Amino acid sequence: MAQFFEVHPDNPPARLLKQAAALLARGGIAAVPTDSSYALVCQLDDKAAADSLRRIRGVDDKHHLTLLCRDLSELANYAKVDNQQFRLIKSATPGPYTFILEASKEVPRRLSHPSRKTIGLRVPEHKVLQELLALHNGSLLATTLIAPGETEPFNNAQEILERYKNQIAAVINAGACALQATTVVDLSSGETVIVREGRGSLAALGL
Repeated sequence: MAQFFEVHPDNPPARLLKQAAALLARGGIAAVPTDSSYALVCQLDDKAAADSLRRIRGVDDKHHLTLLCRDLSELANYAKVDNQQFRLIKSATPGPYTFILEASKEVPRRLSHPSRKTIGLRVPEHKVLQELLALHNGSLLATTLIAPGETEPFNNAQEILERYKNQIAAVINAGACALQATTVVDLSSGETVIVREGRGSLAALGL
């Protein structure tokens, strides 16, 4: 049965987030609020948790999972980024954008796209998620929480608990999120390709 943590969106109690971080450290999966919609997260280096993440989400290994990073310095550990790409990412970070980039050797091969060797990365703006990342002391593997066969992501924590209480370890309730996924920008080919237009404004990217 998933633990349910109710926290204030702007001033979350560290005590509760530490408990959620401990569940992640033990290989659990958590549903967390972001600046777009709710997402499922787990440890980066836990193969079993990553496999469960894909199974719950109903996606295969060709679906880009995303690394949630605390800041741009952390992002650079996992992706090969040139100066032009860095400036573009910096202009919209933190925020509701996912950038697909060439994965560095720090990313386990099983987590990158099997043929393209790319990975999705983003720096979220949500206060609760930022504090959870700090307590976890590292990046988290994530995917937008959309039920298999659906097109809209979840934004209500109570509904998430009812549906996934026997499949995940925790739900962090910080109130409703925006009912819109991130804007996804593919920079891996050297060109700027909009894969999905979501909550993040293209104008903020100069597009």
